[in-house]
Amino acid sequence: MNKRIDRTLSEEDIDRIIEMAWEDRTTFDAIEMQFGLKEAEVINLMRRQLKPSSWRLWRARVQGRNTKHSKKRTFTEGRHKCSRQRHISGNKISKR
Repeated sequence: MNKRIDRTLSEEDIDRIIEMAWEDRTTFDAIEMQFGLKEAEVINLMRRQLKPSSWRLWRARVQGRNTKHSKKRTFTEGRHKCSRQRHISGNKISKR
């Protein structure tokens, strides 16, 4: 992902992508469905937006985590959902 894509995303979108990327149970597929960014693009966005120490923590946390990839999950969709997570529809973010 390059800076051109960053310009097409609003600050709110970038903040939401970062929040979703930090969540253990939110898959990269969910981020792609909502924002159109593939896993590699999310990783590049996180690298540019986070401080180096935060980037290393996030990368270590996400590396090899089965819950970030829907095909690797051992449980069915909808299970283990955060109580604060709202239903997302039409590529719009539900407000808390």
